[in-house]
Amino acid sequence: MLARWAQICARRRWLVVLLWVLVLLASLPLAAHVTHNLSSSGFEDPNSQAVWADNQLKYVRQAAQETWLVEGPSLAQVKRVAAPLGIAAADVRRVAAGETLVVPQRPIAPAARTKLREGLRHLKARIRQVDQVAVGDQVLADAKTTLSHSLPFALPLVLILLLVVFGSVASAALPLAVAGVGSSVALALIDLIEDKITLSAYLTDIVSFLALGVGVDYALFISVRFREELRRGHSVPEAVGAAMHHAGRSVLYSGIAVGLAVATLLLGGNAYWQGIALGGAIAVFSVLLATHTLLPALLAVVGRRIDWGRLPGLQRGGGVWPAIAAFVGKVPAVAVLAGLVLLFIPGWFGLSLQIRTPANLAVLLPPHDPMRKAVALQTKVLGGGVESPILLAVKLPSTVTEPAFWASVQKVATRAADLKDVRGVSSPTLLGVPSPLLAQAVANPAMAPPALSGALQSFISPQAHPHLALLYVTPRTGPDAQATLTLVHRLEKDLPAWLPKGSQSGVGGVTALLDGFNRLTSERLPYIIGGVALIAFLVLFGATGALWQALLGVVFDAIVALATAGILVLTVQHGGLGFEALAPDSSITPLIFVLLFGLSMDYEVILLHRVQEAARRMSSAEAAREGLALTGGMITGAGMTLCVVFVALILSPLEIMQMLAVGMTTAILLDTWIVRSLLVPGSIALLGRYAFWPWGRRRANAAS
Repeated sequence: MLARWAQICARRRWLVVLLWVLVLLASLPLAAHVTHNLSSSGFEDPNSQAVWADNQLKYVRQAAQETWLVEGPSLAQVKRVAAPLGIAAADVRRVAAGETLVVPQRPIAPAARTKLREGLRHLKARIRQVDQVAVGDQVLADAKTTLSHSLPFALPLVLILLLVVFGSVASAALPLAVAGVGSSVALALIDLIEDKITLSAYLTDIVSFLALGVGVDYALFISVRFREELRRGHSVPEAVGAAMHHAGRSVLYSGIAVGLAVATLLLGGNAYWQGIALGGAIAVFSVLLATHTLLPALLAVVGRRIDWGRLPGLQRGGGVWPAIAAFVGKVPAVAVLAGLVLLFIPGWFGLSLQIRTPANLAVLLPPHDPMRKAVALQTKVLGGGVESPILLAVKLPSTVTEPAFWASVQKVATRAADLKDVRGVSSPTLLGVPSPLLAQAVANPAMAPPALSGALQSFISPQAHPHLALLYVTPRTGPDAQATLTLVHRLEKDLPAWLPKGSQSGVGGVTALLDGFNRLTSERLPYIIGGVALIAFLVLFGATGALWQALLGVVFDAIVALATAGILVLTVQHGGLGFEALAPDSSITPLIFVLLFGLSMDYEVILLHRVQEAARRMSSAEAAREGLALTGGMITGAGMTLCVVFVALILSPLEIMQMLAVGMTTAILLDTWIVRSLLVPGSIALLGRYAFWPWGRRRANAAS
């Protein structure tokens, strides 16, 4: 069926190419616009009390964060502007040359705040509030610049590797063209849905590099087979049909496996994972569509000119992989044992993997980033817990005009203040005003002192939500300290008990929200990995009809995943290779394992199909040797190309993208150089006639 479809595309090649050119022209403006509505939110557990608590912030006007990062003027200039406004010289701190932090120890009047901003603007200063919102905005901005940093590095290296694999300019250009078209279509489709669902700031980077990587791989496999068929004397249409029948079929299975593997992230249970799953699946299936329509047409257009621009010095040598295949075939037990040892060494360290998204978002930024340095200085001046206070939202049966309401708020504030590791609690009941007077001040605002009315606005909203009060708990330690997390858990447990019957409550803030995300991801990760493993098994069994190969494929992928986790522990978690010592991020690490299972299907199906072709005319051990000899260079070349695509993310300003680069590069190298080169052919040779059961039995029956 694929061969017939490919021949149709080949016969109507100019029509197919024209249609794709029109699709590309329509896609490019949308693809260029794709980052317009990406979000740094979506991480929350939708069923957590933190979400309910944070949603109550829309009813109450929050107190302004009185810490600013001033970029441009010198420290002396900022001090001269701040001094007449009552801001002490000690409250104006140097961050770096041309970077100043204004961090008042005491609240300043709104009028003084306005004059400060006006004075600094006259100095052409850039003024930014220093809070988690500003940090999130900077992370979003850095994520949007990743493509511009990494893509110019990746494309030339990918082209060079393709020249090494193919040895000609025309052959190397085809995979890049198909991958580029598929990537543009994927980004355009994402742009169309971007306003309707929450999509992560990381999504365009992931989609772009995933589409580029798999697009190059898929087109490479088919183009290599097309050249082989031409060398066998087939006509161009016959070569296109044969290439799609063999390599195209393998690529189809592989693409389905990758797309469905990424889709398992829907089991993550929140908007972030749903967006990543949808975007990743769109990327893979867009590339798959281009590979099975545009590529056959382009192959027919190029035809026997596929070797145009031949570069003899870059042609792939033919002696290395037959030699490796001969070694594996001669001593398969040694090959399998060596491969397992090489994987289990880093895999041992993978057992200690800990994943967590930090609540202090500033650590996601580069160490030299002004906002990150400003947060560090703010923490040093005001204390670790100031940057991420814990929100307590309480909805009471009584209203803000009743003394009972304020008595309940007083009880919550007092109990929270008595907890271990609490530095302070922000609540109007701690102003020293009795509950009846607070109720009267709300009922008759004109009779209340202006200072009291202003203070109350940060905690209640009598008109919008008269039953609601917000309190803020400042911990003694930073948002990622274990003591702070323990405090959050204690508040989640104790807060309902402090309130009267019929109340509703929630513990919110960045620390609680991201702790909920980490817990949700840890709970859902076994289901995600289980779903990916099931998909990998079903796709491999459907593609090969071989039960043992499907089972071994899943087992080998699991071992590679453990080894990859070990490399992440040694680099990211322990602070190797220039990384800051942090737990691998729980918003990226599951994606690495999912992509590993999916992308490994590319190489597994290509290799097994070649072995099965040979197994129709020779023993399984001989077929394994022939299959590895024919595909080893192509598979490792494709793997190296995919590694270059992902390793380019090292140039991203964000360490989280650099972590993705290390994880994916490690996984692909281990998979192509150890699993496909040693474990798979070695296990086939060891299993002999049982290697492809029950497909082997059907083959034998057909032969008889």
